Amino acid sequence: MTKMTRIALAALAVMGATTAMAQSSVTLYGRINTTVERQKSGDQSVSGLYNNASRWGIRGTEDLGGGLKAGFTLESGFNSDTGTGSAWTHPTTGMSFARQSEVNLSGGFGMIRLGNFVPESYYATADYISMHNHDTGSSSDALYYDPVWFGGLSTKNKVGYRTPSMGGLTVDASVSLHEKDPTVGPRKNGYDLAANYATGPLHLGAGFSKVGDNWQAALRGLYTFGQVTLGAYYQRNKDDNQITGTGAGSRNNFRLSAMYTLGASEFHANVGHANKWSHIADSAATQWTLGYNYNLSKRTKVYGYYTKVNNSKGANYVTGAAGADFSSFALGVRHNF
Repeated sequence: MTKMTRIALAALAVMGATTAMAQSSVTLYGRINTTVERQKSGDQSVSGLYNNASRWGIRGTEDLGGGLKAGFTLESGFNSDTGTGSAWTHPTTGMSFARQSEVNLSGGFGMIRLGNFVPESYYATADYISMHNHDTGSSSDALYYDPVWFGGLSTKNKVGYRTPSMGGLTVDASVSLHEKDPTVGPRKNGYDLAANYATGPLHLGAGFSKVGDNWQAALRGLYTFGQVTLGAYYQRNKDDNQITGTGAGSRNNFRLSAMYTLGASEFHANVGHANKWSHIADSAATQWTLGYNYNLSKRTKVYGYYTKVNNSKGANYVTGAAGADFSSFALGVRHNF
């Protein structure tokens, strides 16, 4: 073998390795979010260190050619205050990928998803509005209710589809399979539908989910002008047999939020109100939060907030005790990687 031939073969090997690397990628990512808080639930007060949906994950894609790609996401929650595993979405023991575990195929047709993932109807509405701490921790939205996610089916055993972007509009649909699981209750599949539309400073969203005769529907809007961002969502619920065995009836729920940015500082305020369930007397509640974030970098911030849930005498949001209120003053650090 001549020297020139060896050089040519080496060059081809390098080109082949480079091409293979270009066709696939794997990324490690995560977030550590921890607060020191003084909480009060009913008449009981406690100070402590709290996790705010910390997680780490691995995501990857492979270019299959012809515009077709394969992808996956594996995401594990953990308690940043203790280092133990955190299930978040459904019961597990130790470290697991219970936050998200999906494989997908995407191309010009959109994306087909299989596995365990959070309902897109939630991301399209409630999650988008809680801007101060990404709807995590003690200040997360306590009033939003999803009968599929919270009613037993959780986020697992799902088949989903996402359309390609159509002039700023994307639509997601999924079905959660009950698999004759005896712990689910009524053996019925759950359905989730979401739409997102973005154009310049305007962002709109809608979500719907249903299992049996239990359903929720929500609309969201968010607009940014200059240093100010305003957002709101409205949700309508119908409960047939989840909140109570005979059904809690129907209710309306809404949330308003505002953010003002000044350099590295963000000033936040939001308020939510859930009307009473039609079959549960005095079950209305209000939640409000004031917050401040200071961004040390694009990935790290320090922050503080005060949040309070005011329960009517028939409501038990957060506390689990009818008529008992909840509040928390928190200081925290969040780092993304």
